[in-house]
Amino acid sequence: MYSRVYVEITNICNMQCSFCHGHSRKPRRMTAEEFSHILSELSSETSYIYYHLMGEPLTHPDLPLFLQMAHNRGFRSVITTNGTLLDKRKTELLSLPIYKINLSVHSFEEGRDEAFFRYLSEISDFADAASSQGTIVVFRLWNRGFDEGRNEAILSFLQERFLGDWAENTRGVRIRDKLHIEWGERFDWPDCEADEGDEEIFCYALRDHFGILSDGSVVPCCLDSDGRLFLGNIFDTPLSGILSSSRAEAIREGFARRCAVEDLCRRCGYARRF
Repeated sequence: MYSRVYVEITNICNMQCSFCHGHSRKPRRMTAEEFSHILSELSSETSYIYYHLMGEPLTHPDLPLFLQMAHNRGFRSVITTNGTLLDKRKTELLSLPIYKINLSVHSFEEGRDEAFFRYLSEISDFADAASSQGTIVVFRLWNRGFDEGRNEAILSFLQERFLGDWAENTRGVRIRDKLHIEWGERFDWPDCEADEGDEEIFCYALRDHFGILSDGSVVPCCLDSDGRLFLGNIFDTPLSGILSSSRAEAIREGFARRCAVEDLCRRCGYARRF
């Protein structure tokens, strides 16, 4: 069983964040029929579905339907969002079975003005309500070295907004039950134009996770934004065959030897964390 599978229900986003690699694929939203097929294929592969690779999941009009479908089939849903649409979709999201929501607060990089603090207020109101009813909520600040003091303003705002333990741990801060802050370094996305990294590279791709793009393309990891490491299409090939293909096996066995057999993997800044 994989610990999680990334399912890109849409590659459309409402922002252009400086840290995001972006993609060159045609804009696309997954249909309910396609998502249902994916759920059937994943039934023996994982219990956790993450609703992104590229794209902002809250831009998909059928997100509530997808969340309910996944819940009905026994999956736990994890959403990563920039949070800008939470206020608009707050009521429907709070009525749905969501296991965890990651709020990429570092998406709002430009502001210290009124719009910035309105954004913080809106996502905090949602986080308060969602965590109070049992959904894990994480404020993500994956921008160390690039925040230019914004993180201090965010932290100060959250400290005034939330009472709690505020207990530090290895990943960040536990504010209270179900409510957390997570720190992270900004990283370089895999890019064929980037310099190659060290000879030894390890990655958890195809070991504990893989991704499915909005057109059904199966890829080894959540950072393959253009589907360059195409393993097969889940809409026309059984997933079991895709995951056991010669290319997938070579990638998996290579990482077991701390060796990246694919050129893109050798140019991945995130993999250097391991």
